[in-house]
Amino acid sequence: MAEVRDAETDEELEELLRFLRDARGFDFTGYKRSSLGRRIRKRMSDVDIQSYADYRDLLETSAEEFGALFNTILINVTSIFRDPDAWTFLQREVVPDLLAGLGPEEEIRVWSAGCSSGEEAYSLAIMFAEALGLDECLRRVKIYGTDVDEEALREARAALYTAKDLEALPPELREKYFEQNGVQFGFRPDMRRRVIFGRHDVTRDAPISRLDLLVCRNTLMYFNVEAQSQIIDRFHFALRERGFLFLGKAEMLLNDAERFEVVSMRQRVFRRQPGDAGPPYQPAPLKIRAGSGMELRSVARHRQLRDLMLDTLPLAAIAVDVDGTVVLINSHARVQFGLTASDCGRLFQDLEISYRPVELRSLIEQVKHERRTLRVNRVERRMGEDIQYYDIAIQPLSGTDGMPSATIITFTDVTALTQLKAEVKRVREDLETAYEELQSTNEELETTNEELQSSIEELETTNEELQSTNEELETTNEELQSGNEELETMNDEMRIRTEELDEARAFLEGVMSSVAAGVIVLDADMKVKSWNRGAIELWGLRADEVMDQTFFALDFGLPTDELRPIIQKCLETGKRTEQVGVSAVSRIGRPIVCNIVCSPFDGHKGGVVFLMDEARESEG
Repeated sequence: MAEVRDAETDEELEELLRFLRDARGFDFTGYKRSSLGRRIRKRMSDVDIQSYADYRDLLETSAEEFGALFNTILINVTSIFRDPDAWTFLQREVVPDLLAGLGPEEEIRVWSAGCSSGEEAYSLAIMFAEALGLDECLRRVKIYGTDVDEEALREARAALYTAKDLEALPPELREKYFEQNGVQFGFRPDMRRRVIFGRHDVTRDAPISRLDLLVCRNTLMYFNVEAQSQIIDRFHFALRERGFLFLGKAEMLLNDAERFEVVSMRQRVFRRQPGDAGPPYQPAPLKIRAGSGMELRSVARHRQLRDLMLDTLPLAAIAVDVDGTVVLINSHARVQFGLTASDCGRLFQDLEISYRPVELRSLIEQVKHERRTLRVNRVERRMGEDIQYYDIAIQPLSGTDGMPSATIITFTDVTALTQLKAEVKRVREDLETAYEELQSTNEELETTNEELQSSIEELETTNEELQSTNEELETTNEELQSGNEELETMNDEMRIRTEELDEARAFLEGVMSSVAAGVIVLDADMKVKSWNRGAIELWGLRADEVMDQTFFALDFGLPTDELRPIIQKCLETGKRTEQVGVSAVSRIGRPIVCNIVCSPFDGHKGGVVFLMDEARESEG
């Protein structure tokens, strides 16, 4: 019966994952089910839901719950120069080797995949600025930071961090690269412009290409073996020959010596081997439903290869069909304009890029009617305090019948006007390189399809199992770290609340002590809850002697039984009684007349408050 229940639970989890994919475009297919199930159950526990089916019902009725769930699944544990030993090795051994292999004018391209809230990307910027000097870094280095978590990317783009976030950074580097903004510190603007953030799913979206350094730390460990293999294929495609791959301490490349050489296994640094050894990156094949099955067609494969070529263009490109529907958004367009692959299929007029920074919808209509290319130069685009300039080309595409079939819009970044000529030359070379790589990839695909091995050797099985266990432990460690941070926040809130309560209590005690008359507070059971200094002076009993004692059982100079009718009247009417004089004996044994007023005590679940004062002789 336990096995049946487990099977049912697994199927419910898979159904929930399919719902997340269809409803919000988050595909968790390649994630490890143990980690994924644990994180989802944590969120279900937070909202007091037991079954996956009930939790899906909540997601269908509450749009805000999606955000809370994704924040729980996508554990964003990061910091500036996290794991200092690994970064020190990267700075001392890898960066000099990387720079030695490039010309003095060549661009340095770096990708931080799974960048979370941006600390890793800014750590890379600081590292290269220290190695090259600030001016050369601003001229040559371009860093891409990507993640699937939009909320984390918003934090990364803001580039604002607390002093605690920057504790690991030496004071001299913090002063050099961060500017204080109130209680936070902002990354310096000129360096910030060299870091580009965008949404990217390493399991689905085409990789950023021609990279010198690819950093993906503690991200692979959340995926299963098949997804990890596909991601590594994409990383191999993205890196230039002899480019470096920097992984997390729980991640290794155990069976990829043909494509990656080990630079430091301890620090998880690898280098792409020369040539095209091993299986190349292949985009997911397009499947077309035919009857009850799914078959792969060669036309779809060629279409995907063309899409890959367009996706790796060094220019931002968007294609719109004759109906105004977006059919292509390449990698650079997604990164530069905050678009995602899910925007394909939407009407172009519904996207912000259609009217900002320039009205493109009317230009597209003009291109379709005149059937010629239009250009708009030096279009200004503001990003907060930053200004970018683009040359935009709107080009018609015609079918075999000569009729318009689509329009492609390309954006050329001409912000650095002094480098415009060199940039055009680089674009031309990149297109030629992309075409050559595309041809090579096509040949490799045909060769691979003919030479697929009939079985997979089971060597290194034990090492892979140990690797999986290590990844699970690392995941648990990050979850514990995240939980610890939540507990620290709760502890700070409790401390502040305690201080406020102590202050309020001291204030009330001060007020009670300052009242010259005797004040006695009784709860609903007629037990003493407050006995001020005036009552002590009047009757000679200390507060600690009477606290929580039954009022009518106390032995002092006031005849308490005579007060029962007064108390009863006060409780029944809910109003303060008139002043009543009662004969009593003071603490020094002197007969006195005590004026007493009884008021209801509404602030503590019932009870009464006595205000007592000795009558003056003139009152008699």
